[in-house]
Amino acid sequence: MSISYKNKKTLGDLDLTQYKKAVVRLDLNVPIDKKTLAITDKHRITQALPTVKKLLDSKLKVIILSHISRIKSLDDIKSGAKSMSIVAKELQNQLSDKKVVFIPSFDNFEEVRGAINNQPEADVYVLENTRYYDIDTSGNIVKRESKNDPDLAKFWASLGDVFINDAFGTCHRSHASNVGIAGFLPSAIGLLVERELQFLSKAVESNDHPKVLILGGSKVSDKLKLINAITPQVDRVLVGGGMVYTFLKAMGKPVGKSIVEEDMIEECKDMLNKYKDKLVLPVDHLVAPVFQDIPGEVKGVDESGWDDQMALDIGPESASIYASKLDDARVVIWNGPMGVFEFDNFASGTAVIALKLAEITKKGAYTVIGGGDSAAAVLKFDLSSQMSFISTGGGASLTFFEGAPMPGIECISDK
Repeated sequence: MSISYKNKKTLGDLDLTQYKKAVVRLDLNVPIDKKTLAITDKHRITQALPTVKKLLDSKLKVIILSHISRIKSLDDIKSGAKSMSIVAKELQNQLSDKKVVFIPSFDNFEEVRGAINNQPEADVYVLENTRYYDIDTSGNIVKRESKNDPDLAKFWASLGDVFINDAFGTCHRSHASNVGIAGFLPSAIGLLVERELQFLSKAVESNDHPKVLILGGSKVSDKLKLINAITPQVDRVLVGGGMVYTFLKAMGKPVGKSIVEEDMIEECKDMLNKYKDKLVLPVDHLVAPVFQDIPGEVKGVDESGWDDQMALDIGPESASIYASKLDDARVVIWNGPMGVFEFDNFASGTAVIALKLAEITKKGAYTVIGGGDSAAAVLKFDLSSQMSFISTGGGASLTFFEGAPMPGIECISDK
């Protein structure tokens, strides 16, 4: 079972009149075009605004922290393509009646503090990418943010008098910008994190049946904890994506050059035995000789003669069977696509699932999309508005469903 966080303070539990400056961790990790530096999907910014607006309406100054992507070298910093300055401009557009300023300094704490103090007329201060602190000025990987450096956390905390964590996407991590800051300030979860916990908890705790888990993605090892945590609670598990081929190899089926985790075969055999009445595996797949967007060929799971090819999607018969297994579902949790949906030739399996979920949602089913690639797939097929809930955190929602601790929430003040 998932861990309950109902004892953690929310924004609504705070008397905001006590505070003047809120340090707010948001997930503004938006995709940015490297050439034009344009934001290609503003969804995360829009979803972060309710918490920011509530704080502003309560007359607080807001100091925003977020990461963008990963920082692996000084070139990532020098390029400017991962700078929060890009996000700050969009925040100014969306908060047109407020003054939003970007603080470009980051490697000198007092410069950052000075830049904030020198612009007292601003309402919102956007600090530079938190992961810039994962590399020092010589280009060495130091991971001050990612390994929760206490001095960095203490500095960020010193900029405000209350901390709000509204970055659900990093709640499964213990970073300086969430767990670290919470050690120095009174804290609460923001509106987005509160909403995530409510909707994800509802899916896990619901007694409505049939309850179905749809599992995809490339690796069994990534989903092993989820399978063992959720399968006992659901009526069936539909398995797709690259992870299927480790299961099929464990069953002695031909898998060609498909992705297989050899060290997980025995584990898959155990799961096939333990959950044999619940696991639903493909009966056919689409194969191709190369990992490219070219037309695939349908092969049955028992069919041989494709040793030099790889499976890149579930086949049409499998997609039809999976859709029928969802017809009567009352609750569905979807984590991971059925195939390489980024390639149009191998998107049909994932599309069939997404369309079926939209259909049963209209009939009253509760459908939860676990962020990451599943959310991207639903967006690609323009079906986002037709699901009950789409999580903003792929890894975070996975951790929640596994019932594993979430450091970014556990660190928050109790009610």
